Amino acid sequence: MEVCIFFLYTMILLPGIAVSVHQVKSFLNHTAYLSCYFPNSQKTDITDLRVFWQKGQTAVEVVHEVNYGQEKHDNLSPKYINRTKMDMDKWTLQLLNAGIGDEGQYTCIVQHRDKGSPKVIHTSECLLHIIANYSQPEIAWLHTGKLKPNEYLNLSCSSSGGYPEPKQMTWLMSYENHTHPFTRPMGVLQDAVTKLYNVTSKLNVLVPPNTPANISCLLHLGEQLGSLVSVPLGIEIQQEEMEQVKINFFGPLIAVIILITLLLGFVVLKKNINISSTNQSVSLAV
Repeated sequence: MEVCIFFLYTMILLPGIAVSVHQVKSFLNHTAYLSCYFPNSQKTDITDLRVFWQKGQTAVEVVHEVNYGQEKHDNLSPKYINRTKMDMDKWTLQLLNAGIGDEGQYTCIVQHRDKGSPKVIHTSECLLHIIANYSQPEIAWLHTGKLKPNEYLNLSCSSSGGYPEPKQMTWLMSYENHTHPFTRPMGVLQDAVTKLYNVTSKLNVLVPPNTPANISCLLHLGEQLGSLVSVPLGIEIQQEEMEQVKINFFGPLIAVIILITLLLGFVVLKKNINISSTNQSVSLAV
């Protein structure tokens, strides 16, 4: 570790050395390829060079070391032992079985033997990002019973086993040649062991009456990772259900009309009875 920190200080104190940062992406549990980007324009023999790979800026970990043509394991961090290979022809480090814990910044340092003392002649930095594929978003019904016009439909959309955390989830409803987006809060749950994410979003939406519609959910993973879309959910209220709604509506209305008619008839009948009784009383008095 002390040797590694010395190399960092040497690199900082030499202003003539340019350090470039390269973005690297690797799938979870696959091999990550980190390039040192060393042109070796002088065609220097590997036996005159020392190559170091280390991770981090403060808590430095030694990832790989090639000492004048021979691999050296004395200073390696335990978690990188037997997990790295160096392709000296391409100046590329292979990190086997890359995990989420391997994310971070890696520095390649090349030293040349100059009159017995090593001199830093090249540095390069790689920022490693780990990617795990999310499952295809899947829509689930939270609605029970048959759909009716002007009724709100409850849906959920979920995706699991991915990394890194996605940006958001968007709902899309298409009908009558128009698409209407809906953005709803996204629940995010990260597994404490695997560090993978599961995400869920819920939608409460008004069903368009007697109109075929498709609903999809879109998971946004980021600008460079793209998006995942669910299988569209088709929704359509059948004609017989519409007729049933009409029956359900007009049935009570007809009953009310009949009741009102009976009441009016009863009032009129009672009034006629009262008039008839009054006329009979007048006749008896005369």
